[in-house]
Amino acid sequence: MSDPIRVTVWNEFRHEKTHPRVKEIYPDGIHNVIAGFLKQQGFEVRTATLDEPDHGLDDNKLDSTDVLIWWGHMAHHEVSDHIVDKVQQRVLNGMGLIVLHSGHFSKIFRRMMGTSCDLKWRDDDYERIWVVSPGHPIVEGVDQYFELPEEMYGEPFDIPQPDELVLISWFRGGEVFRSGCCYTRGAGRIFYFRPGHETLPTYHNENVQKIISNAVRWAAPRFTPVRVFGNTQPVEKRA
Repeated sequence: MSDPIRVTVWNEFRHEKTHPRVKEIYPDGIHNVIAGFLKQQGFEVRTATLDEPDHGLDDNKLDSTDVLIWWGHMAHHEVSDHIVDKVQQRVLNGMGLIVLHSGHFSKIFRRMMGTSCDLKWRDDDYERIWVVSPGHPIVEGVDQYFELPEEMYGEPFDIPQPDELVLISWFRGGEVFRSGCCYTRGAGRIFYFRPGHETLPTYHNENVQKIISNAVRWAAPRFTPVRVFGNTQPVEKRA
């Protein structure tokens, strides 16, 4: 029997302390709701928040994390570049990274994408999320679409072309958005998943939980050959 996938759920944990509506929906924080349903799936789960020492991501925790889930919004600028450097290196070495909703503007996602990651947005809309890559493991068990009351994100979304596009969204205002994007950076896999506005109960939704759980399995480290860089000798010497 293989060891369980080790997941760390990172959250700013600021809105839940200051906004009554967010506190009502996520009284113990968005991170604990996500951690709760992942534990039910058999993952080994810990949490980390912005205001902990090292933002809860010290070397021991990062080194023992297979997949890092990231939710941020109002305090991206407070995340230490030193911690971002460490997370980036762990991803390049094979750790999975799942970035949720407004984490598109996080330092780590922008670092890994190399672009502004900017987009259009509007509060109070309704989202229909379409599966555009049926058969992909991230959408296993999800119907061809599902719907949510959600904040609107619209194209253009300033990201590199995804390696795989798994989900797109349509909104009542007519906008569309690439809502489930897969990337590989170094030996690590990255998944960006759009839904998750803090004033809405998105992370209590069964389909959202299923996609995040599937994404953890997809992003978990897998065997990769040792990568050799730098100056080296010829493999063969010819006379």
